[in-house]
Amino acid sequence: MPGAIVKALLWMLPMLLCAVIARAQSGESSAAGTAPRAEVAVYGYEVVASYAHNPAFFTQGLLWHKGELYEGTGRYGESALMKLDLDSGEVKQRIPLSARFFGEGIAVAGERLFQLTWRENTIFEYDVASLERVNSHYLATEGWGATWDGQHLIVSDGSDRLFFLDPDTLVPERVQPVRLNGQPVRNLNELEFINGEVWANVWMSEQIVTIHPESGQVTAVIDLRGLREEAGIRQRDGVLNGIAWDEDNNRLFVTGKLWPKLFEIRIPGMDAIGQ
Repeated sequence: MPGAIVKALLWMLPMLLCAVIARAQSGESSAAGTAPRAEVAVYGYEVVASYAHNPAFFTQGLLWHKGELYEGTGRYGESALMKLDLDSGEVKQRIPLSARFFGEGIAVAGERLFQLTWRENTIFEYDVASLERVNSHYLATEGWGATWDGQHLIVSDGSDRLFFLDPDTLVPERVQPVRLNGQPVRNLNELEFINGEVWANVWMSEQIVTIHPESGQVTAVIDLRGLREEAGIRQRDGVLNGIAWDEDNNRLFVTGKLWPKLFEIRIPGMDAIGQ
């Protein structure tokens, strides 16, 4: 596909998603005389706290595990896996990737931490305690986001599909299309698993969608418009991308690529999310 068309489609994506959200809120049908579609809840947010975040980090994956904050970053020659201090934003430990790899999403499964790569068809496996790299695995698709549901490593590839991988073989056991009111939700990016649902950043938008893992239906939309401006971001690449859930303390963290801030937020009206 010509580059100009690709760029046009990417710029249209946020508008298309907002249009679908608007239809979901109003219950409008897609054609005259047909029954209204089911309504999908749309939530706002409140900032609880903000923390320092290195604006040089091209955030591709974010997670909270046993009191520690981890981040995976991208770009060739800059990609790394890191353990960070939440309060200061300082790097406590950094494992760089070879310059030929573009780092993507990260997820912890048991005592293993997995890091995707974008187009290199490789998943790196680390010991989560030491961050020692212990293995690498083949991935047939592009790698974008990753999370763990307690049984599968769930991976996105930038399409409207989620791949549920066996954590030992990393072979897909099933592929789940994602739909919002019958429309495909593409550009699914960084993932988190929260209270039985998959949360996904939608690349080039300011929304997070929550997805029922069995049906692939979007159950809610988290509208984070305004947070990018609060972070002081103007560059096009500085998009929302990073969700981390501290289940023990009921804290939700979000950030973006090249953002100088990481935010703890709550979602008013959504049960048990930052309440």
